[in-house]
Amino acid sequence: MGHSAAVWDYKAATEITKDWNGIDKVVLRNPGGASARVSLHGGQVTSWRNEQGEELLFTSSKAIFKPPKAVRGGIPICFPQFGYCGSLEQHGFARNKIWTIDENPPPLSPSDSHGKSFIDLLLKPSEEDLKCWPHSFEFRLRVSLAADGSLMLISRVRNVNGKPFSFSFAYHTYLSVSDISEVRIEGLETLDYLDNICQKERFTEQGDAITFEAEVDRVYLSTPNVVAVLDHERKRTYVIRKEGLPDVVVWNPWEKKSKSLVDFGDDEYKQMLCVDGAAIEKPVTLKPGEEWTGRQELSVVPSTFCSEHLDLQSNGF
Repeated sequence: MGHSAAVWDYKAATEITKDWNGIDKVVLRNPGGASARVSLHGGQVTSWRNEQGEELLFTSSKAIFKPPKAVRGGIPICFPQFGYCGSLEQHGFARNKIWTIDENPPPLSPSDSHGKSFIDLLLKPSEEDLKCWPHSFEFRLRVSLAADGSLMLISRVRNVNGKPFSFSFAYHTYLSVSDISEVRIEGLETLDYLDNICQKERFTEQGDAITFEAEVDRVYLSTPNVVAVLDHERKRTYVIRKEGLPDVVVWNPWEKKSKSLVDFGDDEYKQMLCVDGAAIEKPVTLKPGEEWTGRQELSVVPSTFCSEHLDLQSNGF
């Protein structure tokens, strides 16, 4: 085992190719055959497959893969604004920009490196960005695929400005599900949430789990660092572990809203669910030179797993 750890080469498991628009994309692989695809358009994870080759993220069949349009699916990076909660376009500009590859990333720690592949991306504001959001920043994103197939996103935002600035943030994670009516979320029960369908009015979750029978667009507040999404039909559970991200966005557009979205199929709401680690209610404020880190890890376990085990498993994150 020690020998294979020594010969694992994450660079050999990282391939850079171009999509049909000529934009670079990065493919990460692990020894078991799991993979993830990251586009430099938006720094966006567009695919995450398990060792059986099953796609775990949802992307709409009507998604538009042409900048500056954001791609409907995968994991868009919402920065420096989530939704319409500020003066910028919806979800900010990071998901519409072309990111660059950081050629000199900090290495993985030896204890963390066996079987893992990763890529580091970098976003800095353009002149155009500074006109609409006049703050200098460096945004470093590391996407890594572990030996067990789990997907980790680590965002580091540094203020290289002469004055403080604030931002909101979300990993807008589109999970692929068998049937939305067969899915439930555990870990958010009894919590307060802001309901975007009711003008951000504050409510308290009453259910012992969140289930779906109509449009849902909520920001859950002061959430635990582990949340589970159970897909009964596929007998699997997505486990979302997060750090530095106090809120969780839950979104499904349902039938009526789906028909109003040009880049979304009329019935595709049945096969997707967004559950996002986020920082929205209390924006992050950075003084000059300060850095913020937000992490989200996605893994999949069989559905015999239940939320009672979540706290036991969250300690090693």
